[in-house]
Amino acid sequence: MKAETNTRSLSAAEIDEINAELPHYEDKSAVSIEALKIVQKHRGWISDDSLVAIAEYLKISPAQLEGVATFYNLIYRRPVGKNVIHVCDSVSCWMLGSDRLSEKLCRHLNVKPGEMSQDGEYTVLPIVCLGACDRAPVAMVNGELRPDLTDNIVKELLGE
Repeated sequence: MKAETNTRSLSAAEIDEINAELPHYEDKSAVSIEALKIVQKHRGWISDDSLVAIAEYLKISPAQLEGVATFYNLIYRRPVGKNVIHVCDSVSCWMLGSDRLSEKLCRHLNVKPGEMSQDGEYTVLPIVCLGACDRAPVAMVNGELRPDLTDNIVKELLGE
């Protein structure tokens, strides 16, 4: 009975999307990262309850799914703003001032890295590498790469 209750916390749309991914994988556990991404797309982040519901639906342990969720830095295990800004902190970006730019952006939004702004609009997160070292420093805003950032980072990323 308990599994039924938690599984029902997944919406019909989430279950449909997860089921659409299943034929691409040998077993249910292999679809775990896709299932996490689907639920995050609908909810904005993966709560503990969501994680348990996904694990039960896929018939894997919550600990196993937690390992997957915490390995991928684009799966959010706590609430994030509507706009997520990933500032690359790889060596190339760091050497070209990404730390200074991140600080400036956080000051402007009145947040620390990882925090959500008061209005729920923004979260600034460091990310290991965005694979655009030749255009460093770079950031990714809502999945869109923003290369060649300058001290005008607020204007470049927020349009202000």
